[in-house]
Amino acid sequence: MLDLNADLGEGVGDDAAMLEVVTSANVACGGHAGDRTTMRTVCEQAAALGVRVGAHVAYPDRENFGRTFTDLAEADLLAHISEQLNELADAAAAAGTRVSYVKPHGALYHAAHAHAAHARAVVTLARGAGLAVVGAPGALVLELAQAAGLPGIPEGFADRAYTPLGSLVPRTEPGAVLHDPRAIAARVAGLIRTGTLTAVDGSQVRLDVRTICVHGDTPDSVAIATRVRAELERAGLAPVPFS
Repeated sequence: MLDLNADLGEGVGDDAAMLEVVTSANVACGGHAGDRTTMRTVCEQAAALGVRVGAHVAYPDRENFGRTFTDLAEADLLAHISEQLNELADAAAAAGTRVSYVKPHGALYHAAHAHAAHARAVVTLARGAGLAVVGAPGALVLELAQAAGLPGIPEGFADRAYTPLGSLVPRTEPGAVLHDPRAIAARVAGLIRTGTLTAVDGSQVRLDVRTICVHGDTPDSVAIATRVRAELERAGLAPVPFS
């Protein structure tokens, strides 16, 4: 079974339309974007549609949309992301739903792949609330989550290019973000069939994933997510929230 998720509540894209397609919503909770109003709105719409809510925690870096590494001490990072989770948890409760998982955003997502202190902060946050953790396949944050008895959910990105080593091509490089809904859907179909994606050099990268992300701020993101969902359904893998 595969989950289909999107980053929402960031003030870009069509959150309402995306929520009609995905099964999990990574909700910006104030670190890189979002506020109490956007959190409440997304949570209410997600609750009405049966979409799972996740905390999209980030470095406190609204100026750079959370895409710049911030060298915080572990305790300081934990304090920041705890505040973010608490804000979202309040919004979710008011909307009649709850937060089910944590997914780091942007630079924190990449740091949590190998930065021990920042990966620990994310897992400490998740363990305190009994939440699953979403991250890249092979990431330290997933290993720590599983060691702590938490579900560690490996994720693939439908609309991002991969290096031969299985990491995402940096957004600063040409071709890092994919835009053609048809090509992206075909790429996901290949991943479903073979468990691999084609890297930028033409090689095949193994990706064992349980959830697939379409970024809500990617142009034509709703069209992309709709085609990706159709490919999953054609393969007999209608998206369902991970458990």
